[in-house]
Amino acid sequence: MHVLIIGGGGFIGSRLAIEYRQQHPDPGSSLTLFDRHFPEKLTNNPQFDCIQGDFGDPSQVDALLDKKPDLIFHLAAVVSGEAEKNFDLGMQVNLNGSLHLLEKCRALGHRPRIVFASSCGIFGGDMQQVITEDTAPKPRSSYGTQKAIVDLLMNDYSRRGFVDARCLRLPTITVRPGKPNAATSSFLSGIIREPLNGQPASYPVDPSSEFWILSPKQVVKNFLHAANLSPELIGEDRTINLPGLTVSVQHMIDCLERVAGPRVTQRISYRPDAFLQSIVLTWPPHFNTRKATDLGFTADRDVEEIIRNYIREENIQLTVA
Repeated sequence: MHVLIIGGGGFIGSRLAIEYRQQHPDPGSSLTLFDRHFPEKLTNNPQFDCIQGDFGDPSQVDALLDKKPDLIFHLAAVVSGEAEKNFDLGMQVNLNGSLHLLEKCRALGHRPRIVFASSCGIFGGDMQQVITEDTAPKPRSSYGTQKAIVDLLMNDYSRRGFVDARCLRLPTITVRPGKPNAATSSFLSGIIREPLNGQPASYPVDPSSEFWILSPKQVVKNFLHAANLSPELIGEDRTINLPGLTVSVQHMIDCLERVAGPRVTQRISYRPDAFLQSIVLTWPPHFNTRKATDLGFTADRDVEEIIRNYIREENIQLTVA
């Protein structure tokens, strides 16, 4: 079994690599990670073959795929805010890079299984609408448009028998450790992460604004679950809206206060940002994910569970006053 994780050095990709290897310790299987950068915990681990490169470079992708991986996790992306500000880069990586990946798989003819990190950012418009599997994508950002196109391509290439894809439409992932990134949703991690680290944080939308979220732990669990599903179970439509939690910014802050105390939440402030609002306030927060639930995908129990897991994973010491 040859497994390739494109974007394997990133936050989710590195966690996915470690969890996959823990579940599949067989030395006879190979696990290749491809990304622009890698944390030392991966490069210093002989269980991983870390290859540094650029997903936007077709020649580098060809070299990876010539080895005919049986399973490909495709997590590479230019994130939402960056794709909105740099249209050409978003198109090169998110759309053209993904299309080249599919075309190379078609040319090789080995029909790999692909688990693609799509996004609930493909939806937009009516904020009160409950999104179902039959809801048509209406993205209000270049990132969402690029993801929606790749979803359609993954479906068609699977229908034609070129690949065996499954597209997981991810909620906003929180809490992400480390520094803020260029994703427009980054503040949803920041209002938890920064205050717990003794730093100020802000949010750009009205505190009553609601979002669809999922923890990193559940995202990794769902990616691995998707890789094990038979195509017959998934059906002709390879897109799956992952389950999550609908929560307001205020609810997240309230949960943080219950877990960590008011001294922590006093570090959070409201700072309106028109650019961020123009994107994140077009994301519908209400989903009916019956298909995903029936297939065995799972969500977090509540926001407090997400926060407590983050505190435990990051070894944060709390003094609640």
